[in-house]
Amino acid sequence: MNNKIIVIGGGGHAKVLISILIKLKKYNIIGYTDNENKGPILGVKYIGTDKVLNDYCKNLKVKNAVLGLGQIKSSQHRKITSRKIKSKGYNFPCIISPDAIINENVDIGQGTVIMDGVVLNSGTKLGKFCIINTNSSIDHDCIIGNHTHIAPGVTISGKVNIGNNVLIGTGANIIQQKNIVDDVTIGAGATIIRDIDIAGIYIGVPAKRLE
Repeated sequence: MNNKIIVIGGGGHAKVLISILIKLKKYNIIGYTDNENKGPILGVKYIGTDKVLNDYCKNLKVKNAVLGLGQIKSSQHRKITSRKIKSKGYNFPCIISPDAIINENVDIGQGTVIMDGVVLNSGTKLGKFCIINTNSSIDHDCIIGNHTHIAPGVTISGKVNIGNNVLIGTGANIIQQKNIVDDVTIGAGATIIRDIDIAGIYIGVPAKRLE
């Protein structure tokens, strides 16, 4: 088994992912890429910009990567980067913290990362390249689309359906059986009590769309 892996990005999100990879004791972390050298991150060295990835894949037989780019305003940069790196021959395994609780019959898409303290309950399905951040809780039979970021401390009740490219801010709450379309941003601390069928930014308790 090829357990070599490169972390893409050198910011705060990448640092958390590196800490999880270290705890997993499953991967040999070769280094991280970034537009600038930020020095060693938790002992992991800088190896250059993404331009070095061809050489590492072809000559050093590194086949795994993890997307260490955060998602604050838009998923577009993460989407473009993941496509480029996949085209070079890299695989994006799911990275799941050993301190997360993953219950039976949970489906997790390629490249999705699950942080410390997350709870995923039975029947939930996560898309590709999602971020399920620290201490968030997703209850039973939820469906989460691709490139969606669930920020720290979010609570999602059962049978919620969330689209692609959605950002749910820190500490937000979504009650059961709600549907949220693609390209929605939900502000920190917001509470969703109705379906969201129009893309946009939603804030408040209960949440309303910003005009």
